[in-house]
Amino acid sequence: MLLVYPQPIDFSARGSYALCFQIPKRECSVKLRTLVCFNQKPTKHTTFKKRQEFTQNVDLPPILPKNKKKPYPIPFKKIQEEARKDKKLAQMGIEKQLDPPKNGLLVPNLVPMAYQVIDNWKLLIKGLAKLLHFVPVFACCECGAVHVANAGHNIRDCNGPTNSQRRGSHSWVKGTINDVLTPVESYHMYDPFGRRIKHETRFDFERIPAVVELCIQAGVEIPEYPSRRRTQPIRMIGKRVIERGGYVREPNKPQTSSPLLSPLAELDTLGVCERYPPPTPEEIPQIAQETMDAYEKVRLGVTKLMRKFTVKACGYCSEVHVGPWGHSVKLCGEFKHQWRDGKHGWQDALVDELFPPNYVWHVRDLKGNPLTGNLRRFYGKAPALVEICMHSGAQVPQRYNAMMRLDIIVPDSQEADMVA
Repeated sequence: MLLVYPQPIDFSARGSYALCFQIPKRECSVKLRTLVCFNQKPTKHTTFKKRQEFTQNVDLPPILPKNKKKPYPIPFKKIQEEARKDKKLAQMGIEKQLDPPKNGLLVPNLVPMAYQVIDNWKLLIKGLAKLLHFVPVFACCECGAVHVANAGHNIRDCNGPTNSQRRGSHSWVKGTINDVLTPVESYHMYDPFGRRIKHETRFDFERIPAVVELCIQAGVEIPEYPSRRRTQPIRMIGKRVIERGGYVREPNKPQTSSPLLSPLAELDTLGVCERYPPPTPEEIPQIAQETMDAYEKVRLGVTKLMRKFTVKACGYCSEVHVGPWGHSVKLCGEFKHQWRDGKHGWQDALVDELFPPNYVWHVRDLKGNPLTGNLRRFYGKAPALVEICMHSGAQVPQRYNAMMRLDIIVPDSQEADMVA
C-alpha cells in the first residue's frame, strides 16, 4: 500500500509497525516531505477456532510409599494461616462465620444432586453384578491387584508379604465385585456435629458405604439410617461449639427380617451377584453402557458434594469419615501408629479416597496372550469398572483414551528391543 503524506506521521502507535523511507526530491513532484509506508500489520481472523489438543498417553499418579504420610490436599501454609485467623477471632470472642452445610443446615440446591448420586449408585452395583457373569476378573490374594482377562498377567509387580518367595509373581484367584468396586465404609452418625465416636463406643455405630453416608448428610432420607435435620445453625468460636441445639437421641431403627431382602441391599455389594441372574448376550451392551454412565455420574456427583460437605481421610491408612471432624477410634495400624496410640491422622479427603478408581492393566483382547513384564511400558491402564464395561460393548469416554494408550501399537517382544 502506497501512502503519500505532506507532513511527518507518527508511527509509534501500539500494535502496528511500518517500514518508512524518504523519496529524493528530484524524483518526486511534491515539494513537501514525501513518505512511502508499507504497513505489515497482520489481519485478525476471528472466525477460526483454537484447535483442541489431546495428549497421546498419560501416566497414572505415582503410588505413595507406606512409610510416609500422605501429602496434604491443601497446602500446609494455607492451613496454618486459616488456623491463625480462627485463633485470633477466638481470642477476641468473635464467632466464626459458617455457611451451609458447615453450620449444620442443608443446601437445597444439592439435595437433588444427592438423590441422583444414590440412584446411580444402585444402578452401578446392579449393572456391575450382571457384567461379572460375562467378563472374567482375577485378583491377587497377596497384594490385592486386579486383572480383567481370561487369565492373570505375567507382570511381576506383586508387593505382598511373600512376594520374595514367588519372585514378584502374583497369586491369582477368581475376583469378586469388591475387587472391582473397592468398598470404602464410614460410620453412620445421626448427628455429625454431636459427640465424637470414641474407641469404646465404636460398636454402637453402624458402618455403611461412604458414598451413601455422604448422600444422607446431603439430604437423602433413608428410614433405616435417620439423620438429624437442623432448623437453627450451630455456632462456633474457634474450634469450640458454643451452640449445637442440644444432644438428641437417635430414634429406633425399623426391624428387618433379612438383610438381603431389605431395601438397603441395593446400596451394598453383599451377595449382589447371587441376587441378579446372568443377562442374555443381547442385553450386555446396553447394561454395560448404563453402568458406564452411572459410574461417571456417581463420580461427578461425589466431586460436587465434596466441595461443600467435609470428608476426612487418614493420612496413613485408608480410613474415611464423613463429617466435620474425624472420630477417635484407635484402629490405625500403619506407619508409626505406636506414636499416635493407634489414632488416625485426619486430613481433608480426596475423591479417589472416597470413591477409588482401582486401576488395572488395559488388555486389547481378553482371549489373547497374557501381558508380559518386558512390554509393560507399552501397556495402558484404566479403572477396573471402565475396563469391564469396554469389553462388554460400552463406549469409553474420551478422557480415558490417553490413559489406556489406545493409539500405541504394542510391539512383539523382539521388536521391543529395537524401539528407542
